[in-house]
Amino acid sequence: MSVGEICNREVIVIQRDETIVEAAKLMRQYHVGAVIVVEKRNGLQVPVGIVTDRDLVVEILATELDEKVITVGDIMPQEIFTIKESAASYEAIEFMRRKTARRLPVVDDAGELVGILTLDDALQLLSEELLDLAKLVRYEQKKETRHRP
Repeated sequence: MSVGEICNREVIVIQRDETIVEAAKLMRQYHVGAVIVVEKRNGLQVPVGIVTDRDLVVEILATELDEKVITVGDIMPQEIFTIKESAASYEAIEFMRRKTARRLPVVDDAGELVGILTLDDALQLLSEELLDLAKLVRYEQKKETRHRP
């Protein structure tokens, strides 16, 4: 299964020059824990950063900085990890583990943002696959019992 098949296509985005208050409002409005920072490049919406609810608490609230003047670009990490929508889901999970990333913006071949893969998405996929395996074991046990009483 590819990342494009399991990622969330409804991504909440923000521009680098928006305030962190605006980021917080978007997170609240859409019930998400992160916004993807994007910029336009050749008409494409390209991810350049990510800001999480944890960033807002740890970087701003805990240090008592003035949230009205700090922009998303001021606090977003300088490095962003993305994954192509054509990548296999197991590759994405391994990549998330290696990079200790709970969220990965998903891009197409041109680098344009098309979705987001979260730890929750990966956990749901894995739990469904484990459930399918458990059902197979039960089915095989019942099948054997019917054929070999």
